[in-house]
Amino acid sequence: MEVDKLEAITLVDEAVANGGVKKEACIDLGVDLRTINKWKNDLKDKRQGPLTTPKNKLSDEVKNELIATANSKEFVDKSPWQIVATLADRNKYIASESSFYKVLKERKMLIHRGKSKPPEKKRPAELVATGPNQLWSWDITYLKSGIKGEYFYLYLFMDVFSRKIVGYDLFNCESMEHSAALLERICIAEGILADQLVLHSDNGGPMKGATMLATLQKLGVVPSFSRARVSDDNAFSESLFKTLKYRPDFAGVFSEISDA
Repeated sequence: MEVDKLEAITLVDEAVANGGVKKEACIDLGVDLRTINKWKNDLKDKRQGPLTTPKNKLSDEVKNELIATANSKEFVDKSPWQIVATLADRNKYIASESSFYKVLKERKMLIHRGKSKPPEKKRPAELVATGPNQLWSWDITYLKSGIKGEYFYLYLFMDVFSRKIVGYDLFNCESMEHSAALLERICIAEGILADQLVLHSDNGGPMKGATMLATLQKLGVVPSFSRARVSDDNAFSESLFKTLKYRPDFAGVFSEISDA
């Protein structure tokens, strides 16, 4: 077994290191000397690199010129493909684009070169509600009518802290005028003061329309919108709509807006 081989080799090496004779140590273990040598040879890494130096290997002079060019005032904020292309226009060639990348990577200079600070991706601060009427979430969902292609639109506002539905209404269309008027009625009913409330929504027209934004400013409500290409930034309202539509007693289709 392989473990026995390693153990035998280790014991023989220890015996030799302590002044013993290798052949006698092998006899004590009951293993032939040639077998021990063969096992040790089998454990050696027999991989070999190239025996000759590649003809296209960059010399130290070329590497130093490459680094000096990349760090020059003209090219310090340019990428390797821009450097190579610019030099080619001047009938000058130092190294290929891949060689630029390889040498810069060896010198750990690919992270950020130039005088400017590297770009930072900062995640926006999370909105946290520690009590009622601090953070609301709202959205619009459609409800099927009896006519194919026509829908009733449910505007729904909820308190993120308590999950209370602070207000809702249904209309025949999506409109920033409807959302602005509904929000104003809800804020009056809930006694919302200026700079008390943050209202979060997605980036739809009724949410970001001029009339809605003007109403938010008038009421002193801070608007908050989902990030671009982030589908779950308004998860509270979306989850509530799914709960609504997956209830066993949800009708699914409504003949009149009053039924909805």
